[in-house]
Amino acid sequence: MITQSSTTELSYVGTAVVLFAVLLWWIISTLTSPLRPYPGPLFANLDYPELIKIIYGTDHRWLKTQFYLNNSSIVDGKIKHNLFSTTSPAEHAQMKKPMAKYYSSSNVLTMERATKALIWQNDWDYVCTFLASKLDCSLTVSDTWDMIGSLTFSQPFGYMKKGHDFDGTIIASALSVDYFAQIGQMPFLDWLLNKNPMVRIGPPDISHVTHFSIAQLQRRLEQQEKHKSSDERDFLDHFIGGMKSNPDSVDAKLVLNFLLANVLAGADTTAIALRAIFDFLLQNQHAMTKLKSEILTLGFNGAEAVPYSRARSLPYLDAVIRESLRMHPSVAMPLERYVPNTGLTLPDGSFIPPGVAVGLNPYIIGRNEVVWGEDTHRFRPDRWLKAEDESEGEYQRRLRKMNGADLTFGGGSRICIGRHIALIQIYKAVATLVSRYDIQLADQNVRMKIISGWFPRQTGLFVRMRKRSEMEKL
Repeated sequence: MITQSSTTELSYVGTAVVLFAVLLWWIISTLTSPLRPYPGPLFANLDYPELIKIIYGTDHRWLKTQFYLNNSSIVDGKIKHNLFSTTSPAEHAQMKKPMAKYYSSSNVLTMERATKALIWQNDWDYVCTFLASKLDCSLTVSDTWDMIGSLTFSQPFGYMKKGHDFDGTIIASALSVDYFAQIGQMPFLDWLLNKNPMVRIGPPDISHVTHFSIAQLQRRLEQQEKHKSSDERDFLDHFIGGMKSNPDSVDAKLVLNFLLANVLAGADTTAIALRAIFDFLLQNQHAMTKLKSEILTLGFNGAEAVPYSRARSLPYLDAVIRESLRMHPSVAMPLERYVPNTGLTLPDGSFIPPGVAVGLNPYIIGRNEVVWGEDTHRFRPDRWLKAEDESEGEYQRRLRKMNGADLTFGGGSRICIGRHIALIQIYKAVATLVSRYDIQLADQNVRMKIISGWFPRQTGLFVRMRKRSEMEKL
């Protein structure tokens, strides 16, 4: 007969066996791991900028790891990958090829009209009037979400006008990215928490964004087609054009895939960049003064949005933005890849065998002293400019080294497809806001906080903003 005590003893024995097995597995894995000379988990976080072109190249040998898979979704009971989550080079190319032209710099520039006075002048003027003494720069994410809405659907979401995340979408998106970063460390947990067929536990539900995108697509398809000039078309217009001209490659599911990528990936990263730029400028008033002088001297007085072509031509503005993105990239975790069957010999001579997960972290690479010098932790935009005692040849060699270590948008065939959207927004926003407003920290003794994750978003950056035109009347 099996008694209660014997059952208890069996459970103890079973637990002990499981724990012993786990311990034995850990010991064997540790002793046999090719990474055993290095501290940390069974993953190599590398700080060798010279490996960027090798690991993030275009030869498709360095495959994405399972870390990315939980960014996929369930459709009709099946896991569907997107452009970011797929680890298959063939599937990635199949998705990207018919859509890449819509994300080219030249095509995105045709939509620049959506980034004019609609958002930066009217809505920033509105919030500035009521919150001039203490404006929370978390509103930058409201601005970028509205801008993405305008570029994608010709319709801002309305977060700037209402002044807050009225439907919870922005925070849900941020928490979903936190889930991705955390669960990506143990990818099998995503099946238990999100993709099991019984009950969904996480991440936060953002299905209303999907439903909104589907509704916009259906409405646009049902509308009687009317002619639009090139500068009137938004991304949805371009995608529908792709469905009609290339129906074998572009269907409604692929269009929805890219609509969601625009909205869920484009807004938060750009907002992080803008907050970082203004935090660095406000903490370094000499840089803010120099930037204001460059912008105002050239006649940009805030009367209208600064054209991207003019903003991009300003050398100190370019230096400020690049230095800010070096110090606070919008992605601050390793971009993981599997070592291919050739293995990897590191610059120090050590060898990493095939199948091991490795990666470079944009935040770490941005502090590599071989590339950036001994003052890597210092915000110094002038490092991107030619020094007085530097020849043109020396400067170009140094600039090539810095450009080669720039992982802001990833690299190779998996480089961020929306990078031109982000850059246009960032350059125009910084130039326009600095030309139109006098911006100061609300409290010099309060620093913003950074929530570490895949997207290192910030909170607690409060500023005072006043229109320059009104200050001149005083």
